[in-house]
Amino acid sequence: MTTTPSPQPAPRHGRVLLASPRSWCAGVDRAVLAVEKALEQYGPPIYVRHEIVHNKYVVQSLQKKGAVFVEQTDEVPEGSIILFSAHGVAPTVHAEAAARNLVTIDATCPLVTKVHREAIRYAQQDYDILLIGHEGHEEVIGTTGEAPDHITLVDGPDDVAGLAVRDESKVVWLSQTTLSVDETMATVDSLRARFPQLTSPPSDDICYATQNRQMAVKKLAETAELVIVVGSKNSSNSVRMVEVALNAGAPAAHLVDFAHEIDEAWLEDVTTVGLTSGASAPDSLVDGVLQWLAHHGYNDVETVTAADESITFALPHELRQKLQ
Repeated sequence: MTTTPSPQPAPRHGRVLLASPRSWCAGVDRAVLAVEKALEQYGPPIYVRHEIVHNKYVVQSLQKKGAVFVEQTDEVPEGSIILFSAHGVAPTVHAEAAARNLVTIDATCPLVTKVHREAIRYAQQDYDILLIGHEGHEEVIGTTGEAPDHITLVDGPDDVAGLAVRDESKVVWLSQTTLSVDETMATVDSLRARFPQLTSPPSDDICYATQNRQMAVKKLAETAELVIVVGSKNSSNSVRMVEVALNAGAPAAHLVDFAHEIDEAWLEDVTTVGLTSGASAPDSLVDGVLQWLAHHGYNDVETVTAADESITFALPHELRQKLQ
């Protein structure tokens, strides 16, 4: 007696909507290149305070080339080279480095430096500064360190009711650069309801790359049944993109570091996959996901463009001087 083989499921055929822009922004590109140039010019080890950017693959790749990532300045041998990450550091960290006779290279993103300067300026004018951001994030720690007596952290609308200020006519809000635009403005609306004379910074603190990537992921969410964001779990901008996708109507959205982390069960009944990546994730990781999706029947790739990016930042001046 012969048995009839059970029917095999029909091969999947779907499409991928690929977000543009995606992956590295100008600040991340500058920071990673700064580590590579420092290694090239001075040789390993180059010590980096905190992860240069929040991406597992990038950090591991630079470690293999001779970068040593440390959490505290006192972990660096006296007289060595230390590079400050894209997230920025407080003035106390610069003082610690000077006390240990360290050669410093500052790879702080220029857009983060802008927020630092705003904090200094408003503190000099004796404003109470309400910094919208996530407690413990390196960028928030660095910005707060510029004017600790004037800055209060606001981690979302729920923090607003308990705030107290000295003079409601001299209150300003600033923000971490990698937040969700929509959630930040919801917090600002709550702050303005609480403090009607609230001052806004001269320009939006949330960086152009974060905003552009969030606009792109919203476009993906209009059509895709599944949105995949390539990025690390400690990357604020990558985590926010998953949240933005879900809030924009995507039935499902997931964050992965690498293609092998994708669960094939996510693809059930999915004809259109949206694919993007955080500003700290290299595009090579996106290519890996595209190959994985193609292997699983998602061969048609269509680019969805939300904005054009042409911004570049020069290397830290310490490296530019050496290059001349």
